[in-house]
Amino acid sequence: MSETSGVILMMNNYFHDVATALLLASAIVMWVIYKKLGDSEKPDEMNYFLRLYDSVTLLAKFSLAWIILGGIPRTYFYTEFEWSHYAGRSQIPALIVKHILAFIFVSAGAHIWLKIRRKAREIRANKT
Repeated sequence: MSETSGVILMMNNYFHDVATALLLASAIVMWVIYKKLGDSEKPDEMNYFLRLYDSVTLLAKFSLAWIILGGIPRTYFYTEFEWSHYAGRSQIPALIVKHILAFIFVSAGAHIWLKIRRKAREIRANKT
């Protein structure tokens, strides 16, 4: 692997981890915003929430796409690029924990996003 390819792969792996965290973080932020909205029926507040929802949803979709697509080269080159030969098989428990946490982050983020999407649809339905 060339030095340039190694840097590109390293950046992909870094952004893959960031995308995993960003999916959950964006869901939590939207949930907090929704909760702050409360039972408000003010059209301005509802419209503002929906504009935020639309914008942050794009970020979440981009994160999910990076998680899926960025995971392909990461998986393919794992033993060549990330596997620490010095740690040997002792790194397997750490990898298991890392993947369990990543699965929890992605699952929780997706779950919250599905709830928020339902709320946004309800708000849009009530607007008309």
